[in-house]
Amino acid sequence: MEEEQEDDISLSENLDENGFPFLPSSSPQPEQTNDKPIDTIEESFSSEFYRGGTDWSGLLGNEKKKKKLKQANLFQLWGFKKPQEEESTLITRVSSLPAKAEEEKKQVVASSSGFGGRKPKGRDNQRRVCPFYKKIPGTPFTVDAFRYGGVEGCSAYFLSHFHYDHYGGLSKGWSHGPIYCTPLTARLVKMCLSVNPSFVYPMEFDTEHAIEGVKVTMLEANHCPGAALIHFRFQDGRCFLHTGDFRACKLMQTHPLLTNQRVSTLYLDTTYCNPKYKFPPKEDVLSFVVKVTRTSLKRQPKTLIVVGAYSIGKECVYLSISKALGVKIYANASRRRILQSYDWPELSDNLCSNGQDSPLHVLPISSLRHETLKQYLETYTPQYTAILAFRPTGWTYSETTGNHLDLIKPAIKGNSTIYGVPYSEHSSFLELREFVQFLKPDKIIPTVNVGNAATRDKMQSCFRQWLKS
Repeated sequence: MEEEQEDDISLSENLDENGFPFLPSSSPQPEQTNDKPIDTIEESFSSEFYRGGTDWSGLLGNEKKKKKLKQANLFQLWGFKKPQEEESTLITRVSSLPAKAEEEKKQVVASSSGFGGRKPKGRDNQRRVCPFYKKIPGTPFTVDAFRYGGVEGCSAYFLSHFHYDHYGGLSKGWSHGPIYCTPLTARLVKMCLSVNPSFVYPMEFDTEHAIEGVKVTMLEANHCPGAALIHFRFQDGRCFLHTGDFRACKLMQTHPLLTNQRVSTLYLDTTYCNPKYKFPPKEDVLSFVVKVTRTSLKRQPKTLIVVGAYSIGKECVYLSISKALGVKIYANASRRRILQSYDWPELSDNLCSNGQDSPLHVLPISSLRHETLKQYLETYTPQYTAILAFRPTGWTYSETTGNHLDLIKPAIKGNSTIYGVPYSEHSSFLELREFVQFLKPDKIIPTVNVGNAATRDKMQSCFRQWLKS
């Protein structure tokens, strides 16, 4: 499986600091000069996109160096049969796959000796095994399991949202089966990764689809644009919910599928399943960001405002500043192309293509270092003489400041100021607890931070306490 092996290497060894694989530019890059804004440097869309950053877990580094998850002791704890027993419990198919996907899937050569019969180099014919918590028992479904090649027994691959730690493994060579996701995620998969459109099947939000005899519905996840909770309803009435990545909110507790049908198994985003994470509401953080921006501009009108963002996500931070100040949002060409694909007029109508036309700029979150920001500021001198940047992520949360955002101390170096603000697109500990107590599932399967036995035990202890209340 030379092709598969190459994909795997790109996912773990040749990653940039944001967790994206390096992609060569289509043409040599001209040197940057201080008399030109950075956007005048011409680069291929793909290389620019991959430098934009990804969700937080793409920053964790080399995946091959991580300790492999031992699954044996988890099956009994979470009430699942062992993998070899799952195959015999697949449900009878009621509705077949779309004809084109079924036909193309038949054309894929699958053998233990490798893709197309070629033998992988240095792998002893071993393939990366898809962990059980990415499989939906009793179905041929997986969720966010693209880095394992063709998963045995899987005929429908679900993608919760377009962050690298979830879509990693997808590329233009994908041919293992149909990909089900929301319309926006589908557009991004095709536009940014060049995946063959014949394998991509958009599913509108709040619309029930029959796939392999299971009713599947995408629900809004309150994460990044296009992110979905995936609701599975079986013929026997059981319901599973996979949260992908999400930030739980009160509105979710009013959705008919969650209020009228009990969820028996919950696959839960446990990114911040730790009592120390008690995020303030998003709205409070946005108000704080606007207040700091206004104060800074009043003190120094020639301040350039920068918001750090992943390629997808954090849009509400810079949009709130844009609306408050009545200014456009400058982003480079690749980011503008992504943002314009959202069908979000309030955002796309406020974009501009010249950095000199607006004091509000969006940069990759990895660029928020004093040295990098000072270099960026120099390209806009003398129009701007100071730079104020916001790093919006839950990882900046401090128990010391808690919800008292005015206590946040920025990092200041010369004319460069960086604020870390706890704007999270994942659920806080308290929000997770409330969501679980609302659903009251029989089983909870954590999907993040599951590689450490002590962490798993702590999470399971929390779950038991929540469900007792």
